[in-house]
This record gives sequence, C-alpha cells and structure tokens, in this order.
Amino acid sequence: MERPSPLPSTPASARPAKTPREPVAAPTADETAPILPLARTEVPPVDERVPDAEGASLRDVWRASRARRRALSAEVRRFTVRQRRRRRVWIGVGAAFLVMVLGTAGAAYSPLFAVEQIDIEGASSLDVAAVTDALSGQIGTPLAMVDDSAVKAALVRFPLVESYTLEARPPHDLVVRIVERTPIGAIQGPAGFTVVDAAGVALSTTPEAPAGQPVLDIAGGPDSAAFRAAGRVVRALPDTVRAQVTAVSASTPDDVTLTLGATGSRVVWGSADRSAEKAIVLDRLMAKSPPDRVKEYDVTSPEAGVVR
Repeated sequence: MERPSPLPSTPASARPAKTPREPVAAPTADETAPILPLARTEVPPVDERVPDAEGASLRDVWRASRARRRALSAEVRRFTVRQRRRRRVWIGVGAAFLVMVLGTAGAAYSPLFAVEQIDIEGASSLDVAAVTDALSGQIGTPLAMVDDSAVKAALVRFPLVESYTLEARPPHDLVVRIVERTPIGAIQGPAGFTVVDAAGVALSTTPEAPAGQPVLDIAGGPDSAAFRAAGRVVRALPDTVRAQVTAVSASTPDDVTLTLGATGSRVVWGSADRSAEKAIVLDRLMAKSPPDRVKEYDVTSPEAGVVR
C-alpha cells in the first residue's frame, strides 16, 4: 500500500521576507479631531411618563370599582334614610327615658324626699299618738328607703293591728293605713276577762267584763272549731244586732247560740254556714218582734225564721 507523499516544504530561504511596519506618529495638537458633544436625553417625570398598557388597565379597573362602590353606597343611604332617621329617634327617646329614670331614682333616694311627717289612718281603738311615736325612727329616711321590717317590728307591739300598708306621699309624707282587729267578745279566765278577735288573738285584759263585749262560753277555747264558728257568726251580725248581744255560747260548730240584752232572749243560730243570710233574717224578725216580747229566735234555716 502506498502512502501519500507529504507536501513539499518550502525552504525558509525561499519565503518572502516580512516588510517592517513604519511607526505611526502620534497626532499633533493641530491634527486632533474635534470632539462633538453627546446629545442629552431628558427623562420625563414619573407623572409624565406614559404608562404601560397593563398598569393603565389595572388603574382603570380600580377606579371603576371605586366609583361603583360609591354609587352603591349612595343608593343604600338614599333608600335607608327613613330607617336611620327612625333609629335616631328611638335612640333619642331611649336616652331621654334612661336619663329620666336615673334622675328620678337619684332624687327618690336623696334627702330631698326624706320623711318628715307620719300619718296614721284607719285607727279607731288604737292610740294614734303612741303609734306615731313608735314609728318615729323613720323620720329623716328617704321615702324609697323606708324599712318595712322596722315598721313591722314597731307595730307588732300593738295587738289591735291586724294588718297595715305603707304609702309614700312625696315629698315628705309617709302614710300608714292600719286595719284593726275586730273583737268578738271576752273570755273569762283567772286574770279576768280577755278580749279576743275571731282568730283568738288577745287584745286586752280587764278585771271585769268590758262594756259592749259579749262574754264567750266556747267549748275547747280559742283553738277549737266551735270558737272559729262563733267568730264567724259574731262578725256577720249587723251593728244594730251586735250591740244587743251580751253572750255567745257553742259546744260544737253547729250549735252557736246568742243571748240578747237584759231580756235574756235567745237566738238559735246553728252552724256558721250562710251567716250573712241568717243575719238579715234575724234583723227583720227583731224589727217585727222586739226581744222584750220574744223568748227565742230560730234562724237555723234562713228560708223559714221562727219566733217563739
């Protein structure tokens, strides 16, 4: 196999000699080229720059959204103006009421409305001066702060007081309305004669039988059913008949008997049932037939009163 012959090399003597370069002289001052000034580019302010398309679109959308919200708020305010006005009115009324309540409460609990006078009403047998003196501890107390428990403690010392109510009359009056116990008669005992009411409460005790009070002869005493029946009967009597009763007796709740005046006439009453009707019948019978001519009235049956 034949190998390709190498290219023939050119001898160094046959190569062309290099031409030496001439040195370039530096330009003189007269030969210096003129220097032209660069053009100055003015950068516009930020506000004067032309926005790009994307930034302009976002701002327009934001402005449109804000304008839409403003328009919607204006419409809402226009359609709710009556409701807001009504709300303001109610708020004003509530505030005025609150101020009035607080002012009234403050005045009521202040010394401006302190008790200066106590009036007792409904007392006939009670000593009004004694009751007023017992309640004198409330003088100077604001009407709204009168102590009901202290009033009760003062009045419990008077047996005749059955119940009471308090009334404040601004600016300085305290009214005490008393309901007195109604005595139904006197029970004879070792200490004398004790006046009692229909509940058996002792009201007073005297050595002798009190005038105007019938003597009670009740089996079982004040705690018995016969006593309660006799009390209902006496309380049902008209004043004209009640004034003539000198004695009341009962051994059971169904056989209450009354004794009238000096004549000793008897009234057979029976039980306390229908006592109001029996009282009316007895009053009519006594008007037609006075006790000095009658020994006994029987009203056990109100439909048919009997005179004997």
